[in-house]
Amino acid sequence: MTAGSVNRKHNARAKSKKIKLRKKAESIDFTLFFVVLILVMFGLVMVFSSSYYYTLTRAKFGNDMYYFVKRQLVWAGVGVVAMLFMMDFSYKKLRHLSFLIYIFAIISLALVLVVGQDMNGSKRWLGIGPIGFQPSEVAKFAIILFLSHYIAIHKGIMDTWKGFFKCCVVLGIPTLLVSIENLSTAIVIAAIGCAIMFVSSKKVSYFVAMFIAGCGGVFALVKMPMFAYRSDRIKYWLNPFADATGKGFQIIQSLYAVASGGMFGLGLGQSRQKTYVPEPYNDIIFAIICEELGLFGAILVILLFAVLVWRGIRIAMNADDLYGCLVAVGITVLIGVEVAINISVATNVMPNTGMALPFISYGGSALVFTMSSMGILLNISKYQKKQ
Repeated sequence: MTAGSVNRKHNARAKSKKIKLRKKAESIDFTLFFVVLILVMFGLVMVFSSSYYYTLTRAKFGNDMYYFVKRQLVWAGVGVVAMLFMMDFSYKKLRHLSFLIYIFAIISLALVLVVGQDMNGSKRWLGIGPIGFQPSEVAKFAIILFLSHYIAIHKGIMDTWKGFFKCCVVLGIPTLLVSIENLSTAIVIAAIGCAIMFVSSKKVSYFVAMFIAGCGGVFALVKMPMFAYRSDRIKYWLNPFADATGKGFQIIQSLYAVASGGMFGLGLGQSRQKTYVPEPYNDIIFAIICEELGLFGAILVILLFAVLVWRGIRIAMNADDLYGCLVAVGITVLIGVEVAINISVATNVMPNTGMALPFISYGGSALVFTMSSMGILLNISKYQKKQ
C-alpha cells in the first residue's frame, strides 16, 4: 500500500467523521431562542414602565427615572453572553462539574444563613466585593445538574426504596436550607427535583409518600412559632382587607391593578397602581402588565411562556441521552413553576410570597442564572434523536 493511498484513506475517514459530527450537532431550537429574547426585551420595557415613577420620586435613587432599567440592561447583556456561552458549551461536559456546583451551592446556602446580607427582613444574598448573588439561584442550577447526573449514572436507582431515599437526600439538603429563609423558592427546588425523579421512575407509590411527607413539612414550616409571619401571609391572603393599610396592602393594590386593566389596558406606562405598590418592578410586575396591557397583553405573556415550556418538553422528549432528558425536564419545570407562582400571587390565587417572573422582573443574578439555564436547554436541543 502506497503512502498516497494511506493518506487518501485517512482523509476519507476524517471527512466521514466530520460529517457524522455535523449530523450529530444540529442547529439549536430557534423558536425557543427567539422566545427567550422577546421575553428579555419585554422585561426591559416593563421594568422601565413599572419603575420610572418610583425612582423619579425618591432621592435615594438620585431621582433617576432610568435607575433600574439601566442596571437591568447591563445584566441582560451579561445574561445574553452567558446564554450564548452555555449554548455552545456541551451539556455533557457539565456532568463533570455538577458535583462541585452542588457542593458550592450547599456551602453558599449555609453561609448565607450566618453572614448573608439582610434585605427586606430576609438573609438571601451573599456579597463578593461589589457583586452580590443569591445562593438559592445557584441551588436551582445545582439540583438540576447533579440530581440528573446522579440518576443517569445509577441505572435503575429510582426503582428501589433505597435508591429513591438517596435521591430524596440529595434533593432534601438544599431544599431544607433554602426553606429556612424562602419557602417559595424551596418549593420550586422541590418541584424541580420531584419532576426529575418522576420521569426516571416507574414507582408512582413512592411519590404519593413523598407528597404526603412534603405537605407535612410545609405545614410544619408554616406553623412553627419562629415562622409566624408565614401564618400571617395565609391569614391576609384569605382576607387582605383585615389589614388593608398594612400586610394586606400589596395584595389589594395588586388586585386593583389587575381589575383596572380591562381588556386592553390603560396603555404602556399609564399604570396608576405602580404609584402605590411597593417595588412594582419586582415580584408584583405581572399586575402592572395586566393594568397597562390588559387581559390581551397578559394572555400574550402567558402564551410566550407556554411556548417556552412546550419547546422545553419537546427537547426533553427527544434528548440524545437520559442525562440531557432529565436536565431539560428540570429547566422546563423551573420556568413553569416560577411563572405559575408569580402569576398566582399577583392574582391572589395563593398567599403572597417573593417569586420573580422569569426574564421580566427586575433582578440581576436571577436573570443571568435563568438565561444560563436557557443556554443549556438550547445546547441540548442541538443533540436530538432522529424522529
